[in-house]
Amino acid sequence: MKKVLILGGGFAGIQTAIELQKKNEFEVTLISDRDYLYIFPISIWIPVHMAEFDDVKVALADVQKKHPFRVIVDSVKEINVSENKVICEQQTVTYDYLVIAMGAEKMQHKGISNTLSICGKPEMSLSIRKRIDELVEKGSGKIAIGFGGNPKDKSAVRGGPAFELMFNIHNFLKKKKLRDKFDLTFFAPMDEPGARMGKASLAMLEKMFSKYNISKRFGKKIKEFGEDGVIFQDDSKLDADMIMFIPAGNGHSVLQNSDIPLNEAGFIKIDDTCLVNGTANVFAIGDIAALEGPEWIAKQGHIAELMGRNAANNITAIENGSMSREGYQKHLNILCVMDTGDGAAFVFRNGQRAFMIPMPIVGHWMKKGWGTYSKLTKTGKFPRLPGI
Repeated sequence: MKKVLILGGGFAGIQTAIELQKKNEFEVTLISDRDYLYIFPISIWIPVHMAEFDDVKVALADVQKKHPFRVIVDSVKEINVSENKVICEQQTVTYDYLVIAMGAEKMQHKGISNTLSICGKPEMSLSIRKRIDELVEKGSGKIAIGFGGNPKDKSAVRGGPAFELMFNIHNFLKKKKLRDKFDLTFFAPMDEPGARMGKASLAMLEKMFSKYNISKRFGKKIKEFGEDGVIFQDDSKLDADMIMFIPAGNGHSVLQNSDIPLNEAGFIKIDDTCLVNGTANVFAIGDIAALEGPEWIAKQGHIAELMGRNAANNITAIENGSMSREGYQKHLNILCVMDTGDGAAFVFRNGQRAFMIPMPIVGHWMKKGWGTYSKLTKTGKFPRLPGI
């Protein structure tokens, strides 16, 4: 059997491994620096005590029970595509086909250590919870939440979780009867954060900020993060007892030690089939890849999984001598259920339409259900529904 090596244990990597293992035509190995899949979209509930850390994890060993691919827990140090090998901290692994799905690193703003991020290391969700609990114990506070962009790659932004966390904190404080004791401010360097979701969604977000009494600080570039607030380029300051910030994605540092073509932002250049430019057996999927498409595209989990399925099918086609290939670009869209803690809004955008539909109460439980569904499908305890 030919060897397929997958780097990364997130949505993209796990989906690729599952799809390849189903085919039973390859020796599949996945390398991850942790022994679990972390379901980031539902981690927003950890800080507000609506979920525990273990609720957001899926052990890779549980995935293996249904899909017995090999797992190596190790850190990748260098990728050498000219020699078909990957150098890790503890070992070197060779392959016939390589799928790179290691995600992105984050842009490093000055003073970033003074912030916490719901999209950072999984354990940081517990640090956010602890800090919120401390402010609740104190009885008042100023909380600032925001996200940034990458001018070199506009698809690398991730703002949805910042909106969700802000709305969830609002409702958490409301239940504690402390909402009037807290100042909540949302900040972003762009003039219209959330604009990539479409005009209708932008208008609805504006109404939600007003309804929840959330202040805004938009359109000012961030100079640095201090211990007690955000300092902008014009030297104005947003005072805060706690800063939560999601930096834009940036190219993975491992790629700097690898012979792989990168775009200006450090993401891997690929074609529509996810094949890395200039290679015949290397694919890149998910956040680590340089996506091409309309101005509004964003890197999301469901696109990462689609790319994983495509990579698995395209590798199989190559081995079987078929000229058939599957591409990702025609499937690009924005799709999410933006949770508020007591409801949600369904957001969708593609090349033809864009809308946001409010879903009071039921929307929250739909997202809860999706979280359970996601875990069950990964472990093979529930069939995957077409298109979900």
